[in-house]
Amino acid sequence: MSRSGAAIPLTVIAGAILVAACTEIPSGASDVLSFQIDPLPSPSVVVGDSLRDTLGVVRGISLTAFNYSGAEVESPLVIFRTLDRGIRVDSLTGIVRGDSVRAAARIVATLGGLSGNVLVAVTQKPDSVVGSNARDSLAYSLVDSVNISPELSVKVLTFSPRVPTDSAVGQWLVSFQVVSPGDTALAHLVADNGGRSSLDTTSATGIGGRKIKLDVERLTSLTDSVIVHAFVKYRGVNVRGSPVRLVLKVKPK
Repeated sequence: MSRSGAAIPLTVIAGAILVAACTEIPSGASDVLSFQIDPLPSPSVVVGDSLRDTLGVVRGISLTAFNYSGAEVESPLVIFRTLDRGIRVDSLTGIVRGDSVRAAARIVATLGGLSGNVLVAVTQKPDSVVGSNARDSLAYSLVDSVNISPELSVKVLTFSPRVPTDSAVGQWLVSFQVVSPGDTALAHLVADNGGRSSLDTTSATGIGGRKIKLDVERLTSLTDSVIVHAFVKYRGVNVRGSPVRLVLKVKPK
């Protein structure tokens, strides 16, 4: 399973966008030379709802514009439009609304002669979460400097009256927290690349997870357990089953 290890694993594909070399370079303090699309409040929007942040507040797409000297240009006039079905966007505010499920919908931000794209998934409403790999173990080595566990994971689900069984919700944020032991240097959450990360975005199958990196030099007993809570929220409120309790047993090889 391959997912981004960034704090908020998002599919922004804009970055800094420069004026073509063949045009006159804008040099005024309020003239835009480049811009970058800001991280999305969420990688996905729910069908029939607007794009929201982790607290449940509706947020539009935003960007940061820069002039020739690299200073930020205040309140640039940006026009937003969609390239795909399944999603709508207000042309001025950048507020996104989901119409139908789609793995990725393209939205274009245009500022003067510059433009950049951002991808937003459209999902069904997440209404429950269950453990996927809720219990696992790590046989650590006292001489190995890197002791990383298998992934502890959950599955985010939705229930539709038209479908008799629960269906997976992809592209949804899951947050993880080590609740035991209290020594955060002993056990901390990492992504697939080994970098610290407490957030994951669910795969197309609804799975999101994080691994545990163990500092064996800080162990106070040879056998122990690491307890992790996984949180899934919609509109800032925990869905059914959240938080999920995940347990990692640790013991020497």
